Amino acid sequence: MPKLEDGSEFGLKGHFKEDFSVRTRVGLAPRAGHVDRDAPYKRIATEEAWTFPALVKAQVEYFESGDAPGDDSLKMAGMFSRMPSLQEMLQNLGGLRIQHMDEFGIARQLLLLTAPGVQVVRPGDGTPLAREANDIAAEACRNHPDRFSALAAFDPRDVAGSVKEIDRAMGTLGLNGAVLNSHWQGHYIDEQDYWPILEAIEANDGALYIHPTAPFNAPHYETRGFFGALGGFPHDVWLHTMGIIFSGAFDRFPKLRLVIGHLGECLPLHIYRFDWMQGNADNRAGLRGGQPPVKLRHPVSYYFQNNIWVTTSGVGWEPAIRFCQEVMGPDRVLYAMDYPYQQSFDEVAAYDRMAMSPEHKKMLMEDNARSVFRIRG
Repeated sequence: MPKLEDGSEFGLKGHFKEDFSVRTRVGLAPRAGHVDRDAPYKRIATEEAWTFPALVKAQVEYFESGDAPGDDSLKMAGMFSRMPSLQEMLQNLGGLRIQHMDEFGIARQLLLLTAPGVQVVRPGDGTPLAREANDIAAEACRNHPDRFSALAAFDPRDVAGSVKEIDRAMGTLGLNGAVLNSHWQGHYIDEQDYWPILEAIEANDGALYIHPTAPFNAPHYETRGFFGALGGFPHDVWLHTMGIIFSGAFDRFPKLRLVIGHLGECLPLHIYRFDWMQGNADNRAGLRGGQPPVKLRHPVSYYFQNNIWVTTSGVGWEPAIRFCQEVMGPDRVLYAMDYPYQQSFDEVAAYDRMAMSPEHKKMLMEDNARSVFRIRG
C-alpha cells in the first residue's frame, strides 16, 4: 500500500488497513507537499461519509435473509460491513474523525450518510432509520458545532415519510440539506411520483446531494472491473442528473440546488454537446413509460449554471477543477475530500498550490460550501 512522506498509510497512521477499492492518486498525483497550516481559508470538505451500527445491521440482515431483491447496492453494503477499519472511521463522529481532520488540515466536514444508505433496507424500515440517522448527525453537530455540518437522510420509497422527515431534519434539527444515494432498485427521483420530495427540499431552502451507489444492472460493470468509481458510480449519477434536467424538475422547482461529486461525474465536459443534442430528448413524447412530452424552458447549459454545483471529491486535479470553474462559474465548484474512502496529504497540499486567484481559491475551499449548504460559523 502506498506510503506518504510521514510513513503513514493515507495519512491515518495505521488506522486504515484493508486494501479495497481505495487508492491514492497514481500517475497524476502531485509531488509530496506540506499542508499549509496558515492558509487564508478554512477547508470545508463537502462529501464526507459516515454510518451507524443500526443501519449496518439492518443492511446486512436483509442482505443475508434471502428476502431482498437482487440489489447490488445492498451487496456493496455487505462488503463494506466486513471491513472493520473502514467501519471504525465511518461510525466515529468524534475524536478519531476530528484527529484525522486535524492531520489533513480540514476545518469542517459536511457529513453524508454513506451509500447505499437507508433506501436498501426492508420496506418500512428506511424512514425510522433515516430519523435515527438525522438525530445522530444533529447530535454530532451540536457536540462539535465548529467542526461538523450534516445533510439529512431520507428513504425515497416512502414519499410522505421523506417529506415529513426532511421538514423535521432541516427545520427542527437544523441540518444543511439532504443526501440521496442515487437510485433505489432502479428508480430515480426524476420520476414525478417522487417530486414531493424535491418540493420539500426547495421549500426548506435546501440542497440535494446525489451520491453514487452501485449501478442498476451492475453485472455489465462487474465483469469488466468497473463496478465502483471506475465506471458504475459515475455513470449512475450521470443518468440521475440528466434525468432530473430533462424531466423538467428544475423548471418546476427553479430554486432547487443540486450538488454532485467527483467534479460532476464528467458531465461539465459535455455541456456544449448536451446543448447541441438537446432535441434528442427534449419535447419528445413517450418517454418515462409513455408520459406526455416535456419541453424545457432553457438549454441544458442553463441548469448547470443555475441549479447544479459540483464538488471535487476524489479529483484533486488542477486542470479539471479550473475547467469546471470556467464553464460553470467559480461559485459552482466546492472542495471535498471523500473521507474515508480517498484521502492524501499530497492532494490537500495540491489544492494549496493551485494557480488561481486568492478570491477563487477561498471560494473553492470555503465560501461556496457556506453559500450552497447555508453553513454558518
